[in-house]
Amino acid sequence: MQLRDLVDAVTGDEPPMTRTADDIVAAGRRAERRRRAGFASAGAAGLVAIAVTGALLAPTLVSGGSTAAAPAPAGAAPSRPVDDGWPDATPFAFTFKGYDAGTLHVQDPIAASTGYQIASVYSDNHTSNDKPETAEEAEARGNVLERKKAGGKPSLWAYLTVYRPGVFDPAGISGGEHVTVAGRKAVRATLPVDLDPSKPVDPGNKLFAWEYADNAWAAVTSYSSDEATPSFEDLGGLVEGLKPSRPMPALVPFTVGYVPDGFVPLQTGTHAMPGLSGIASARAGDYGGATYTRSALPTSGLTAPYDATTGVIRDGFHIFVTPSTSSNQSPEPGTTRCHKVPRDRARDAGVPIGDFCNIWSADGKVVLQVSATGFDNTLSQAELEKIAKGITVADVENESTWTPAADALRP
Repeated sequence: MQLRDLVDAVTGDEPPMTRTADDIVAAGRRAERRRRAGFASAGAAGLVAIAVTGALLAPTLVSGGSTAAAPAPAGAAPSRPVDDGWPDATPFAFTFKGYDAGTLHVQDPIAASTGYQIASVYSDNHTSNDKPETAEEAEARGNVLERKKAGGKPSLWAYLTVYRPGVFDPAGISGGEHVTVAGRKAVRATLPVDLDPSKPVDPGNKLFAWEYADNAWAAVTSYSSDEATPSFEDLGGLVEGLKPSRPMPALVPFTVGYVPDGFVPLQTGTHAMPGLSGIASARAGDYGGATYTRSALPTSGLTAPYDATTGVIRDGFHIFVTPSTSSNQSPEPGTTRCHKVPRDRARDAGVPIGDFCNIWSADGKVVLQVSATGFDNTLSQAELEKIAKGITVADVENESTWTPAADALRP
């Protein structure tokens, strides 16, 4: 069955543009196990041909002694120093900027949450995996083995997660080797195939974490089609370059007017989709988004971002603001349209369950989507539409009109 056929079997309509990190992760690893360079992933509200190259898999999230997250209220107290000049910034803020370390290049962070912030990491010696491509492009590029024979660069998907104090638990890293790098406590591990403890490790899957401030850790996660590069030594080179900067609020190009009782913001994306989905498509040109959950998730005992593992983020909804070019639906200027995903048909087709609503701008160039697809909750189509109609979208081309997430995500 072809991708579009699968979507049609579920929705009876054109597929929406959304894609979640969980879906990207699962589809990406299946493809990379055959050392394919591209793949098509299931989307949050159906399926979308995203074709991100390489393995998109993240470490297992461990929830030890959990503490409920308390999303920052508007007008929260100013930051105070933690260690080495690091500010104890409120959630949904960026406290570092991109930097270079040899052949590795950390970008400015674009994803923020109640527990951490995330930035893409690029390499001079690899092809980065954060830009969607068409199936035709993937086919033309060929698989990893063919590229190696032709002298092409191996593929890499890597990101740096900077955790708030007390959030990351280095003891939770299975098989972690504790070392000292640049005077900092650190732990490194090679991750198993499919992150299944019963399977052997994949030398191309690496995690390197270090304590950048008192009880505060950063971790670089690297998935490379070249088993040898980047090496742990390469990843360790990121330690000394991570420095604090003046806290800047994570901005989003919208404000909400209605959120169902009990739902709280979990993560955002600035010029990107929220969370790891945004990191996986950082150069796709998306504007922003947010993920809500019915109850707060743990802010201690983590070894990976919340959406690194399927089923951790449950009972919630997503907000996405993207250009119409990110959607494989035809634009419907000025239209509000909600889609119901029949549960039985979704199960039969093997795609996520959940309804979604799209609101297209008057010129059809921008689409707002509110989606409950992929969650366990039963938010009704009427509730999703009420959320969507309560959202005010800013001028997506003028960041000065955007709002700090701590304010924008609360009615």
